[in-house]
Amino acid sequence: MPYVRTIPRVRWFFRHPRYVRYMTREVTCLFIGAYTLLMVWGLRELAQGPEAWGAFLQWIRSPWSVAFHVVALVFSVYHSVTWFNLTPKALPVQAGEEFVPDAVISGAHYAAWGVLSVIILVLAGAF
Repeated sequence: MPYVRTIPRVRWFFRHPRYVRYMTREVTCLFIGAYTLLMVWGLRELAQGPEAWGAFLQWIRSPWSVAFHVVALVFSVYHSVTWFNLTPKALPVQAGEEFVPDAVISGAHYAAWGVLSVIILVLAGAF
């Protein structure tokens, strides 16, 4: 009779730190998706008129909403940083016979992120 190794269905990712980082990154997308749905809901309320928009703004200022926004921000930054660090592996760029160094590819992504963030903040009136 062949040996069949049992694989636990729960907590398998706690065996190695790399697996924990992977699963953490995967869970962050749930918060990013929830934040996206929240913004779509906000657009719907804006389209419904001033009363609905005012009620949405009042709800968004609640302590639970602010806490959710903080968590979603932290998770979105973690998700972005891990993706930018992964990009050189997922999308290697070859220039002639050599490959572009990983730091250059990741650095270009971080630079674009910074520039776009500043542009959005300027357009939003933060500066």
